[in-house]
Amino acid sequence: MRLVVGLGNPGPGYTFNRHNVGFLAADTIVRRHGFGPWRARFQGVVSEGELAGEKIIALKPETFMNESGRSVAAAAQFYKLPLDHIFVIHDEIDLVPGKVRVKQGGGAAGHNGLRSIDAHLGPDYWRVRLGIGHPGAPELVKAYVLQNFAKEEQPLIGAMIEATVQTLPLLISGDANAFMSKVDVAINPPKPKPPRPSKPDPKSKSDSNSKPDDGPDGDPAA
Repeated sequence: MRLVVGLGNPGPGYTFNRHNVGFLAADTIVRRHGFGPWRARFQGVVSEGELAGEKIIALKPETFMNESGRSVAAAAQFYKLPLDHIFVIHDEIDLVPGKVRVKQGGGAAGHNGLRSIDAHLGPDYWRVRLGIGHPGAPELVKAYVLQNFAKEEQPLIGAMIEATVQTLPLLISGDANAFMSKVDVAINPPKPKPPRPSKPDPKSKSDSNSKPDDGPDGDPAA
């Protein structure tokens, strides 16, 4: 069994905030992989399904971001899950939009949802970091993450979420490097190579050097 957590804030006013990209990913997991309906549990909502042959509990904490750890800890303790069976999907300002990186353990890097989970469970769970970009100055971060994605960002963010969700079975099965590589290719497919120039046909060259065929009266213009 694995616990897959999408971080965000509850309520319609937050739905498309940059800070809610984890919620958007969790919703997409449930929809794309045919999970069951969301139901209230563990101070949040959960949905059950299967990926890579493993039972998956998807969780969206509804405690607000700063108290996410209460919900995640309640689920982890109920199912008696070790930390390496927990995957937390969250927004990452230190990655450009469309960039996805995965790591196990580490610091919270100023993310209050991660800080709360660390306080309740420790740091050694998996973090699926979805890039949303940085506003440029620390004092702008709070307002930035609570704003909706700009219209021009939405196609790239949508592609990032779709690629992450479709490739998630690789991560669940234990291949983090293959997961990141495949997600990168899905978001930024390689440009097709230009066709090779065709080699001249030696026969056509010899034909072009041959004398013009004389007409029936011996006149080359006939």
